[in-house]
Amino acid sequence: MLIAMAQIDPFVGDLEGNTLKICEFVERAKKAGAELVVFPELSITGYPPRDLLDKRGFVSDSIGCWERIARVGLGVGVIFGAVSINEGYGKPYYNSAVFFEDGHLRSVTHKMLLPSYDVFDEERYFEAGKCADCIDFRGKRIGVTICEDAWNDPDYLPGPLYEANPVCELGKKSIDLLVNISASPYHVRKAARVGELLQKQAARVGAPLIYVNQVGGNDELIFQGHSMVWDEKGELLACGADFSEDLIIFDTEGGRRELPAPQSDPVSEVIGALTLGLRDYARKCSFGRAVIGLSGGVDSAVVACLAVLALGAENVLGVAMPGPYNAPESLTDARELAQRLAIGFEVVPIDGLFSAALQSMAPIFGDLAHDFTEENLQARLRGMILMAISNKFGRLLLSTGNKSEISVGYCTLYGDMNGGLAVLGDVPKTMVYALAQRLKEQHGWIPEHIITRAPSAELRENQTDQDTLPPYETLDAILSEYVEQRLPIRQIIDKGFDPETVRWVARRVEINEYKRWQAPPILRVTTKAFGIGRRNPIAHGYIET
Repeated sequence: MLIAMAQIDPFVGDLEGNTLKICEFVERAKKAGAELVVFPELSITGYPPRDLLDKRGFVSDSIGCWERIARVGLGVGVIFGAVSINEGYGKPYYNSAVFFEDGHLRSVTHKMLLPSYDVFDEERYFEAGKCADCIDFRGKRIGVTICEDAWNDPDYLPGPLYEANPVCELGKKSIDLLVNISASPYHVRKAARVGELLQKQAARVGAPLIYVNQVGGNDELIFQGHSMVWDEKGELLACGADFSEDLIIFDTEGGRRELPAPQSDPVSEVIGALTLGLRDYARKCSFGRAVIGLSGGVDSAVVACLAVLALGAENVLGVAMPGPYNAPESLTDARELAQRLAIGFEVVPIDGLFSAALQSMAPIFGDLAHDFTEENLQARLRGMILMAISNKFGRLLLSTGNKSEISVGYCTLYGDMNGGLAVLGDVPKTMVYALAQRLKEQHGWIPEHIITRAPSAELRENQTDQDTLPPYETLDAILSEYVEQRLPIRQIIDKGFDPETVRWVARRVEINEYKRWQAPPILRVTTKAFGIGRRNPIAHGYIET
C-alpha cells in the first residue's frame, strides 16, 4: 500500500486555513498515487487549541470542515486529527482520529491516554476513549492511535500514569500496520528518544509503525516534524524533514526509502528549532518585521542571527543604545554585527535620558547611594526606546535574555525583559555560546570579539556577570539539575557542587518567580522551560535548605 504521511504546520484556530492545507496535501498525495493519506493530531484545529475549545461554535465549526476533506478525498483513504463531541457523561469532547474512505466516514477513533503533565492539559477538555480501534482498509487491518496512546512505556513516561495500554491491546488484534498521529512538542534530542520508543512499539505489535507528527511553532511550543516509519524488525524505513513541512510517500511493500541526513548535533537542532519557532510566532501573530536591542554582547548577537534566518535581513532592525558605562567596543561590535548581517541599524544614546531621570528622581532619592536602582533605570530606558520603535513601526520586539539569567532573576522587569517573544529564554548561557560559535562558523556573522569578551550588563563601572553570578558552566550545570531534572538540593550537592553555591542558585530561582510570570512567551527547547510546563506559585513559603 502506498501511504502519504502529511507532515503539516497547522495554525491554531485557523479552521479555514488548516482545512485548505489538508485538502492541498490530499491532492498532492493523490497525484503521487497514494492510497491512504495520514495527517497529524488535531490537524483541523491545530495543537494545542486550549480554551478555544470553550468558545461556542468553535468545535461545531471545526466539524463542519470534515465534509470538504471528504469531497477532496474521493478515491483514497484519509486519516486526520479532529475534535469530536462526547454525547455521554464526562468532558464534552474527544481528541479523535477521523477516517474517511472514498468520501465516506468510516470511523472516529478516540484518544485513550490524555496527558496532563508538563505542557499538556488534555484532561481539562477531553474525555478519554474506552478502547483501541482498528480499521479495515484495502485488505489491511490498521491499528489507530493518537500521540500519547503509543507512549505508555516505563522507559519513556515520567511514571506509571495509565492503566490502559492501547499498543498492547492492538498487538492482540493481529494488525498489519500501526498508525500514530501526533502533535508531540520538541525538546533537544527528543526525536532520538521517540525513535527508540517507536522501534520498540513496532516490535511489540509485530507490524510496521507509521508516526505522523505535526511541525511548526504554536506560541512557545515548537514541533519538529520528523515523522517516521519503523518496521517490526527494528529498521527505520522512512523519515520526514526536521522543522519544515513534508509529504512522505511510503510503500509498505517497497521496503526502506532514502532517508534524509539526520541532524548532526544538538546545536544544529536548536538553531533549527528556534528559527522555526521565531518565524511561526511572527507569522501567526501577523508580524513581518522585528527589532532587537544590540548590546554588543553574545545574546543579542545570536538573537539577531536567528531573526535573519527566520525573517530575512531586510526585516530586522538592530538598535544600539550606548549609556554612561558602555565600553566603546560595545557599539563597535554591535555595528560590525549589523553590517555583517546586512540588517538595519540605529544608534539611540541614553545618556541624556538617564541624566534627566536621575534629576527628576533626585528630590525623592536625596543623598542615597547609587545601587541596582540606577542600574535597572538604564535597562528600563532601553526597554522604553525599543517598545516605542516596536509601536511606531509595527515591529515585533525580541527580548534577548537567556535561561541562565531568567532563572536567577539577573534581568530587569520592564527593561531587558520587554518584548513580544523571548527567543533564548530556554537556552542556557553555555548553549548560547555554542550557538554563537556555530553561527560564526557557518555564516561568518558574529565577530570573534563578541564571543570571547567577558559578558557584562554594563550598568556600572567595570561590571561583569561573574561579579554577581557563579561561572556560567557551574550555574548551568546546577540549573539543569534543579530546574530540568527537579532534583532536591541535597542530591545536587552530593554530585560534587559547592553547597553554598547550590543553595544560592536554588533560592534565586524560587524568589524570582514573579519576574518570569511577567516575561514574554519563551520558546521551549529543553525538557523544562519557564512557561505553561512549569506552574509554580509566585507567593509560597517552601525554600529548600
